[in-house]
Amino acid sequence: MAKKVVATLRTGTGKDFTKVIKMVRSEKTGAYQFKEDVVHKEQIKDFFASK
Repeated sequence: MAKKVVATLRTGTGKDFTKVIKMVRSEKTGAYQFKEDVVHKEQIKDFFASK
């Protein structure tokens, strides 16, 4: 089933999306947390610019 999902993402508009991972420091504990999301390639800079 995984092959079918990957094949679907590679065709059409699936190529326009990217998985991004951002490291954010927690205000309470000071430890780092990771925020990850799948965003459109035109919104990558906005994702990293947001807090």
